[in-house]
Amino acid sequence: MVPREVDGTMTDGKPAHFIQALVDEHARTGRFGGKVHTRFPPEPNGYLHLGHAKSICLNYGLAKANQGLFNLRFDDTNPAKEEQEYVDSIIADVKWLGADFGDRLFFASDYFEQMYQWAESLVKKGKAYVDDLNADQVREYRGTLTQAGRNSPFRDRTTDENLSLLRRMKAGEFADGSKSLRAKIDMSSGNLNLRDPVMYRVLRATHHRTGDAWCIYPTYDWAHGLEDSIEGITHSICTLEFENHRPLYDWFLDELGIHHPQQIEFARGNLNYTVMSKRKLLELVKGQHVRGWDDPRMPTLSAIRRRGYTPEAVRAFWDEMGVTKIDSVIDVGRLENAVRTDLNRTALRRMAVLRPLKVVIENYPEGQEEPLDAVNNPEDSAAGSRKVLFSRELYLEREDFMENPPKKFFRLAPGREVRLRYAYFITCQSVVKDARGEVTELRCTYDPATRGGDAPDGRKPKATLHWVSAGHAVPAEARLFDRLFSDEFPEDPKHGRDYKEFLNKSSLEVVTARVEPSLATAKAGDRFQFERLGYFCADPDSKPGAPAFNRTVTLKDTWAKEKAKGG
Repeated sequence: MVPREVDGTMTDGKPAHFIQALVDEHARTGRFGGKVHTRFPPEPNGYLHLGHAKSICLNYGLAKANQGLFNLRFDDTNPAKEEQEYVDSIIADVKWLGADFGDRLFFASDYFEQMYQWAESLVKKGKAYVDDLNADQVREYRGTLTQAGRNSPFRDRTTDENLSLLRRMKAGEFADGSKSLRAKIDMSSGNLNLRDPVMYRVLRATHHRTGDAWCIYPTYDWAHGLEDSIEGITHSICTLEFENHRPLYDWFLDELGIHHPQQIEFARGNLNYTVMSKRKLLELVKGQHVRGWDDPRMPTLSAIRRRGYTPEAVRAFWDEMGVTKIDSVIDVGRLENAVRTDLNRTALRRMAVLRPLKVVIENYPEGQEEPLDAVNNPEDSAAGSRKVLFSRELYLEREDFMENPPKKFFRLAPGREVRLRYAYFITCQSVVKDARGEVTELRCTYDPATRGGDAPDGRKPKATLHWVSAGHAVPAEARLFDRLFSDEFPEDPKHGRDYKEFLNKSSLEVVTARVEPSLATAKAGDRFQFERLGYFCADPDSKPGAPAFNRTVTLKDTWAKEKAKGG
């Protein structure tokens, strides 16, 4: 994600972002001995989403660009919300993105004993105490932004008493929530995070790795810096909401006198037409508003992978968006453009008809079929070509025909000639309708002299249409996805409504398409461009002879733009 810097300018022509500039400053001054060691520290309490991808790309990109190391570390300090399923999915997502952590897979739970020993050392220094206030009382005593907090009545316990109580907490002698270990800092600090923050709480919950070995668990603020220090992290990169936590991060490390990384904050990645909160994404899953964490409408990495996004496109997108300290919401259309750009280069072309309309070529011999050459990818000559079968009966896209076309509609209409991709020119001669007046079939003629798509006399139809042979095409389920939410900012408090009220009821349409025979054997994850329709990805639900495809992203559609303008 991050190119190397040469004389203050990145090798791709972009200036160094502020984090790279700080890394370069540390290299010049000799801080950290010129080393760069970063990490991605997710909590295993949900699936990763596109915002996490920004952090992964940034952390791994910095390490790679500066010949450093990158760790994947799970901050598994809250067993009540953590599951092995989430651990497995996160590992798969990080690997999919291409972030190579090698053998550096770690867990906060690996360090529970060391963290506890450091907690005892702070108690012995008089820098931490055991408190009997419950969670609500702790919040009440903390004060507000405009009002100083109050000391807990248990703040002045002796060192011996605090040490004894802490050890009894660890031994399981106290009920959940009845006691906590707090740092003794400053209850009048202007930074609420420094008003004697909680370091440990009593919590009986089975941990996914340590089982029931512990009944006290460290808070994120206490564990975060210790984990970084143990692993030798040099640059601890966080999102902006942790900026006010940095003084506490520094305080803990300074009091312990251990390796002290530099915490750096950046703006998180937000997109419109979705939500990027694991809590809310979990609500959508548990409320069955979506079909799971990997529902292709979700912003999770497992979902976009299933939808057909590539890791290259995701990395390119976040690289283009850059790294700043200014929160903003990015138009999801920019992400879709990055996906189009990548798939245009790599995806094999195939023909498919989503809403079939039968066409009979009246002057084409009955029973004849004809193999025609079709290009696999015009962007990649090495992809070669394939044969597609042409016959008397075809399927065209229903929306490619209008009986009474308006101005600027250049596709098929009565008496009009169009080009069939890789095949011939055809002209619509008549229309067959059912009892309701719906068009069910088109009767056309073809010009045998136009094989391959060119006319000897040089005439050029204004439209080229895709098609499939009715006798050879395979039925396939096509899942056409739209935005998950109908409102650009579903979480905007100005609405005064729950974000779920903006779920888009038209976010999924399922149609039975007709596709080229070769697509019958597509494997899950195979990506294609269905010509003129968009990019599609074979879904894991596919079965031999019964493929299912997810629409990854549409192509640009000139007629759709005209309709949107009222043309």
